Parts: sequence; C-alpha cells; structure tokens
Amino acid sequence: MLILSASSAPGSPRLGVTASRKVGNAVVRARAKRLIREAFRATRGLWPAGIDLVVIVKRSPGESKLASVVSEWEAARPQIERRIRALLPGAKAKTASEA
Repeated sequence: MLILSASSAPGSPRLGVTASRKVGNAVVRARAKRLIREAFRATRGLWPAGIDLVVIVKRSPGESKLASVVSEWEAARPQIERRIRALLPGAKAKTASEA
C-alpha cells in the first residue's frame, strides 16, 4: 500500500516504510524494508519534490529481487501520477529529475 502526502517543507521526496509482524519475522521485515528503500532510490525520478511517501508492507517479499520491486513501481507510475495531481490540484506532477 502506498500513501502520498504533500510535505510542508519543499525539498527532495521522503520515504517512510512500515511492516507489521504479520509480514514475517524481523529478518523478513528488514529485508522488505531494504528492498523498498533501495527501489525508492533507484526510481528517484518518479517522485516529485515535496512529496512524502509512506509504504505499508502487506505481504512478505519472498524471493523478490530489487529489479522486480523497481518494475512494480514503474508499472504503478500512471496511478502514482494521478494521485499526485489529485493531491496537488492545478500543479503539474514535476519529478525530481525535472526540477
């Protein structure tokens, strides 16, 4: 699950990750968080400046690799852009690479 919010302080996009015990033990949760953080860094161009993202891990990453997580985020790009436009009405969803 992905939650977007407009940050009160404009700047680079920020990420928050949470995973409950339902996802798995501490090792599994830490791996899921590491994958999400690294995918966030790899897709920095998707995120506009001044956006806070909160990712709530709902399932175990299993044998997922970084490439699969990055491709999931790139596939979700249209939905992410719609949410950004709804969040910031009248503003074009400008990514960090365009700024």
